[in-house]
Amino acid sequence: MRSDEQWMAQALGLARRGLGRTWPNPTVGCVLVRDHVLIGQGWTQSGGRPHAETDALARARDAGKGDALRGATAYVTLEPCAHHGKTPPCADALIEAGIARVVAAIEDPDPRVRGQGFERLRQGGVAVAIGPGAAAAAEINAGFFMRLKAHRPLLTLKLATSLDGKIALASGESKWITGELARAHAQTLRAQHDAVMVGIGTALADDPMLDCRLPGYTDRQPVRIVVDSRAQILPNARLVRTARQQPLWLAIAKGADAKAAKVLRDAGVEIIEIAAAANGRLDLAALLHALGERGLTRVLAEGGGILAGALLEADLVDRLAWYRADMVLGEDARASVGALALDRLAKAKRFRRAALQTLGADVLETLARQP
Repeated sequence: MRSDEQWMAQALGLARRGLGRTWPNPTVGCVLVRDHVLIGQGWTQSGGRPHAETDALARARDAGKGDALRGATAYVTLEPCAHHGKTPPCADALIEAGIARVVAAIEDPDPRVRGQGFERLRQGGVAVAIGPGAAAAAEINAGFFMRLKAHRPLLTLKLATSLDGKIALASGESKWITGELARAHAQTLRAQHDAVMVGIGTALADDPMLDCRLPGYTDRQPVRIVVDSRAQILPNARLVRTARQQPLWLAIAKGADAKAAKVLRDAGVEIIEIAAAANGRLDLAALLHALGERGLTRVLAEGGGILAGALLEADLVDRLAWYRADMVLGEDARASVGALALDRLAKAKRFRRAALQTLGADVLETLARQP
């Protein structure tokens, strides 16, 4: 006989399937159980709809188990919604299906929902329990919560370096510092984020695509973002040439070359104009706010060193995904993080280790911002 925690663990696994696919909505998993037997399960689908509860109920009915829903328990990783948006409230759908008990991992902090979903369920005669899997559920939707709280997406900085923190030789050669397993894992990281962001230096030097190349991953690619204050990206860059097939957002400074911006807009690029900060660079905090307004919840910054340093200096990095290879490149190689102009150790950015993973000869260390 499985416990509430064990059923919730299954729902959390389903919720993870939606990472990078459901923005601006949270990603949620739902498991339906009757007499200790699984009768249905679902998760938030690409684009945020249908919601997990609706998806699970539909799958149960499609499997001929609609009658078993009455009296069943629903394990949901986030409080069911109670407001009318583009879809009816999930709390009402659970009540109408005859669900007798809802076990939720965590309350939804969205003001349109917060506590109201639970209250609606109780008024409909549904027993409610809250708490199993709360920490994991909060981590899965940390980006959604960040957008609600700070009006910006959660930002993860990915670094792929030598043991001494270098990303390329002085000549620019960097293929490949990390091995095949690490590079494949980095593709998974892209898949779990709503957008991938690089600086203009990386865009010009590497002419990247910034897509996710996992087998079968074709239905929802991440948004590509380039921080390009002077609109320098070339019209024949691969990012620009594919802007109509996969979104490309270009962050430029207000007052940047209007002619260049028009050429890029005509090619399908979305231009985001951001004011410059006091140091003359693009105001990255304002950029992240603009990305939050557009619905993004999780952004993966992949460099280069100037952008990495600027994000750290602005205190905008929430997570570090640091891939380290088994080599040393030396002082003359290119640093992974640009200058931070620190004059005291007390001002250093600090992160705590959250996980450590071996990927062939490489290591992935995941770190979170220290409070």
